[in-house]
Amino acid sequence: MAANGRKIREQVLALLDRKGYRPLNKIDIARELGLTGTQRNALRKTLRELERAGAIAHIRKNRYVLPAEADLVAGKLSIHQAGYGFLTPETPGQPDIFIAAENIGTAMHGDRVVARISRDSPDDRIKGRREGRVIRILERAHDTIVGTLQRSPNFYYVVPDDPRFVHDVYVRPVAAVYDRRGRGAPKEDRRSQTAATVGDKVVVRLDAWESRHVNPEGEIIEVLGPATAPGIDVLSIIRKYHLPAEFPKDVLDQAERISEQIGARQLEGREDLRKEFIVTIDPDDARDFDDAIHVEKTKNGWQLGVHIADVAAYVEPGSAL
Repeated sequence: MAANGRKIREQVLALLDRKGYRPLNKIDIARELGLTGTQRNALRKTLRELERAGAIAHIRKNRYVLPAEADLVAGKLSIHQAGYGFLTPETPGQPDIFIAAENIGTAMHGDRVVARISRDSPDDRIKGRREGRVIRILERAHDTIVGTLQRSPNFYYVVPDDPRFVHDVYVRPVAAVYDRRGRGAPKEDRRSQTAATVGDKVVVRLDAWESRHVNPEGEIIEVLGPATAPGIDVLSIIRKYHLPAEFPKDVLDQAERISEQIGARQLEGREDLRKEFIVTIDPDDARDFDDAIHVEKTKNGWQLGVHIADVAAYVEPGSAL
């Protein structure tokens, strides 16, 4: 924002917060601030930005007030899997606001929203709790979701992994969608890379959701694989939180340089059990093998040895690893 825009923003907020302020429209605000010419154009832009950010509220007769004056509160929405939610106000010290399921509208878990405090809901319905209704979504927390592809007789939908996303998402398939028995798949290719199968974990890009009377919709943008396949659970979490899926080159290079031979320095202070018959207890499809056991016959019975890899011995503080 230009310096002129920042100054006007500060002036507007100071005006609306002034003791005795009566709601004004943009023309009256410009007059009150002594703005002329291009400054008035900057004012219109500033008012739009402040309203979009939830810093001011637009009320009847195109007048502007601070949100609190219109019983409005901006904050982050947290939705329970049962459908209701709580708004955590951005203003420190304010209590959370209860949002009934029917008052959430098209907001989703994590969204930044504006809610209006309900005057017809007594604060003491549950002692100390205020109730409200979402009237505006300021910022979506998620543009994608991860879930499992399912099918009804007439359409396909995705059940989100996160139970706080309480609505199934209707989807348009990427190329082809078919069931495990291959129905709907092209004869020459029963499983192409661009096709999704019912039961697959998929990533869906969400469309704009305008009406709570219909489910949200979206498009499958990535097929992760069968939900029960090894590693898919980890990959789903990576996609859900937008984590990097590949290690940086310097990390891989350092890992490659680690010798598979155990040197004398590494044996210092350790007991060498390499002659024992030790077996891992990690499954065949594990991503790492760092737990193992061995048993040994003694004069008093059997002795069980439990072995856990000392990963820290290979990771130096401050290194790429």
